[in-house]
Amino acid sequence: MTIDDPNAAVPPPPAGSLPRRVDKPWGHELIWAHTHRYVGKLLTIETGKRLSLQHHEVKDEWIHVLSGRLRLYLEDDAGEVVVRELGAGDGAHVAVRRIHRYEAIETCTLIEVSTPELNDVVRLQDDFGREGTNAP
Repeated sequence: MTIDDPNAAVPPPPAGSLPRRVDKPWGHELIWAHTHRYVGKLLTIETGKRLSLQHHEVKDEWIHVLSGRLRLYLEDDAGEVVVRELGAGDGAHVAVRRIHRYEAIETCTLIEVSTPELNDVVRLQDDFGREGTNAP
């Protein structure tokens, strides 16, 4: 894989450059850990906002809700997207290639721990016109 490959692991940043805030149209993420093997983020999603309907070719992730309420859309083993509500203390595994979306019922903060392929996003639908890109 080359550095231009969206499925390539993003190299860790220089020492001392974390945490790093990344503003998003749905809220923001705070990257607090980044190694060659994993990335840790805090995602804050504003009430009524949602991330892209998406999947990843390589990236594997787990989420854990710290506060608020989240609607999780997640493809199951049968290929159906199932919707469930998560609150503080709930979590889920988003396996590679599973279609998924996070939607804030109320402003929520969640921990996401993933493999380091940060640009590996295939957007199928997006409220902010980012389909087909990996733009923030």
